[in-house]
Amino acid sequence: MDFSDRVRDLRERAGLTQQELADKLNLTNRAIGAWEAGRAKPRLDKLEQIAGILGTSAYYLLNGEEPPSPDFAYPRGARPVVGRSGFVPVRRLGKTHAGAALEEIEDEGTVEVPAHVAEMHPNGFVLSVEGDCMDRAYPDGCVVLVDPDAEPWNGCAVVAETSPGESVLRRYMRGSSTLMLSPDSHNGEHEDMVFSDEGAQEVRTLGVVVWFQADHDEYERW
Repeated sequence: MDFSDRVRDLRERAGLTQQELADKLNLTNRAIGAWEAGRAKPRLDKLEQIAGILGTSAYYLLNGEEPPSPDFAYPRGARPVVGRSGFVPVRRLGKTHAGAALEEIEDEGTVEVPAHVAEMHPNGFVLSVEGDCMDRAYPDGCVVLVDPDAEPWNGCAVVAETSPGESVLRRYMRGSSTLMLSPDSHNGEHEDMVFSDEGAQEVRTLGVVVWFQADHDEYERW
């Protein structure tokens, strides 16, 4: 039984003619006839209305079955679905500078991060960004989610501690004998930070930037 058969079957069970169903939907009976003949389907905004009149769900009309119950058993190893509109609080540990490496500034609090992002980076933490060294991608005042478990790759954005207590947000580039932390800025005054193998051993990568959110003031200016 396909969509057209389900509509006809439920309409007849409800004791409605094509014209009566059309009247309830403010449509012509030709539209109902086209659905039941399989020549057309209703718009999504009408689907819920049809389901309500026929005593069923839009899911059933489209799929021929009811949606899985909340206790549906996922296959082993499957990730449960997390609604993308859901947000969870993630601890903000402080600030990092997008420019010269400056002293890390403690800034306790939380930031609302999309649940599906937080789930993929369970040990992630949030930092506020100060400076314009990375403003092509991460504007001054934004917040970034940093994953300490992610392995950096050439071109990704990282937060790196260039000396104890001082961190910087830069693009990561690892060569055979050097480590380069590069700006990504509209401001051409920023320069690459280049470390030899020996110097690179003193640089500690705190994590890879995996998500960011612009400062709310940015939204207010649009």
